[in-house]
Amino acid sequence: MKTVILIGALGKMGQAALTGLSKHRVITAGRSGDVDHIVDITNEASIRDLYKKVGHFDAVVNTVGFCEYAEFSEMTQTQWMTTIMSKMMGQINLVRIGQEYIADGGSFTLISGILNVKPIPFAIADATTSGAIDTFVKCVALEMPRNIRINVVNPTVLEEAWDVYGEMMAGFQPVPGKLVGKAFERSVDGFITGEVIFVDA
Repeated sequence: MKTVILIGALGKMGQAALTGLSKHRVITAGRSGDVDHIVDITNEASIRDLYKKVGHFDAVVNTVGFCEYAEFSEMTQTQWMTTIMSKMMGQINLVRIGQEYIADGGSFTLISGILNVKPIPFAIADATTSGAIDTFVKCVALEMPRNIRINVVNPTVLEEAWDVYGEMMAGFQPVPGKLVGKAFERSVDGFITGEVIFVDA
């Protein structure tokens, strides 16, 4: 049994990840709600405080990254920076700071999303930062100390979230959360590192 910090545990993607972590001790975290710890991944001090409070842990699974949606011609620098500081730098900082605290041989699992390979209108910031995280994971895996592994789950839209995103994702086939949960399980319990784990229909 591993001790796993699950960030974004109350969201649809967090609940999907939880289905793949049933054999472990899961410590939940998020920006609000009924979780074990409150954390804001856009704030370095908040990330460090989370790791210090948890103490020993073997894995970090992140399922959050806020993105602004607008046409490229209308996207402001503020909207770009909001997305970059959450979905990109927030996740990078989880790893950058977390490498100081995670157990030897531990693992990080980040989240990207299918829109960097199957773009849709209004999602340029999401697609760009997802692509950045996929690249970050492939490259930083070569530099991780103490046999620490890192992967990223790149899923298509969840069946459980189709009512929210379905209208903007014409022609996409949603997948059940449990299937995405298997990707998180593979990352945490397997031996792979530097991998983009695609989950698509």
